[in-house]
Amino acid sequence: MTAARGFKGNKQSLPRKVCAVCGREMAWRKAWAKNWDDVKVCSDACRRRKGKGHAAATEAGGG
Repeated sequence: MTAARGFKGNKQSLPRKVCAVCGREMAWRKAWAKNWDDVKVCSDACRRRKGKGHAAATEAGGG
């Protein structure tokens, strides 16, 4: 019955990576289990921003 409530283990021990676009740290997710080695970005927003280069991220922040 506890398995139905979700992950109850130590989340600090999950593998982590840094997003190639924004630099945030992201933790392993069950949805990424089959392709964890191929995961490079943390979100759909970063995936869209990926092709625009680093200038787009600084432009949005500083105007």
